[in-house]
Amino acid sequence: MTDAALDVDEAVFDVVERIPPGRVSTYGAIGRLVGVGPRRVARALSQGGGAVPWFRVVRADGSAAEPVRVRQLELLAAEGVPLRGGRVDLRAVGWPG
Repeated sequence: MTDAALDVDEAVFDVVERIPPGRVSTYGAIGRLVGVGPRRVARALSQGGGAVPWFRVVRADGSAAEPVRVRQLELLAAEGVPLRGGRVDLRAVGWPG
């Protein structure tokens, strides 16, 4: 991996670490803060985001990524994040905002 790719990953991890417990952000919102697209954010988290609260990042529609859906929803529910139909209510707990 190049230094630039590692720098992007670290920037993504830094932002994700700032999401408070009980709040949730989207791949797109994190990407806008870092200056990359949502798929790049997803790739950083899937390849090395285990040390940060990756589960606080969801799709734009509030849904969890399929490979980690069950575990992600469990972790969010444990933090008191409101879920409706398997989706996060981003209006209630979206971050930043």
